[in-house]
Order: sequence, then C-alpha cells, then structure tokens
Amino acid sequence: MTYFFTSFLAGLMALSTLLAVPAMAAGSSDGSSTAAPSYEEAKAMVDEGNFVAALPNLIALTKADAKNADAWNLLGFTYRKLGQLDDSDAAYLTVLSINPDHLGALEYQGELFITTGKLDQAKANLAKLQALCGTCEQAQDLEAALKAAGA
Repeated sequence: MTYFFTSFLAGLMALSTLLAVPAMAAGSSDGSSTAAPSYEEAKAMVDEGNFVAALPNLIALTKADAKNADAWNLLGFTYRKLGQLDDSDAAYLTVLSINPDHLGALEYQGELFITTGKLDQAKANLAKLQALCGTCEQAQDLEAALKAAGA
C-alpha cells in the first residue's frame, strides 16, 4: 500500500509540474529563435541608410520567399549602395526573372548600368520604363540619372 501511495503522489507531482508549464499552440515559438524580419522592417532600415544592418535581413527574406520580387529589388539596391555591384546585378536579374516589368528593378538596374558605364543598357531600361509607365517616377529618376551622367 505504501508503494502505491508513493507512486500515486509522484505521478500527481509530475502532472502538476506539467500543468504549470504554459501551453503553446502547435507551430508557435517559445521566443528562443528569431523570426525573419518583415519586408517593412528591412525597408525602413534601407530608408534610414542603414544598408549594413538591412543586408542580412534582406538575404533572409529572399531565402524565405524566393519569389518576392520587391525583396529581391531592395536587396539589389542595398548591394549597390554597399558597392557590391556583381551581387546587385544578380539580384536585379532575379527580380526581372520573376517580374520582367518590375518598375523599381528597371530603374535601379538602369542606375547600376550607369555606374558601370553601360549607358546603352541604361537607355534601354529607360525606354522600357517609358513604354510601361510613361513619365512615372521611376522613368523620371532614371532619365535624370542618365542626364547627370552626360548621356
């Protein structure tokens, strides 16, 4: 009888310990791992000019969602601002493989072309932008960048 009573108390204590631990829904986190930042968080870092901090977040975003053209575009912009021009070019090519008419990528890739002396390719991007959106902001910005470069 003593063995039964001791076993019963041990089981009761184990059960009360389990009940004291907060329950978590399936798929929820205990906070020990960090989630990938949102696109808005990464964009805010870029908007503040904090490209070094934004870079790993944008890499994580594009790994988590390889079809996110906006994240790839922002990654290309960030690489370009950090002087990593080959990586920037690769990111813009990825954007345009996802969405060949991505206005932001066409503008930013055109600006990269200007930086690398590929003025004819920048002009081709401008022509495509003008065909897609007329005198939209992206076309105006690329046209101004070409004029500033003497093209």
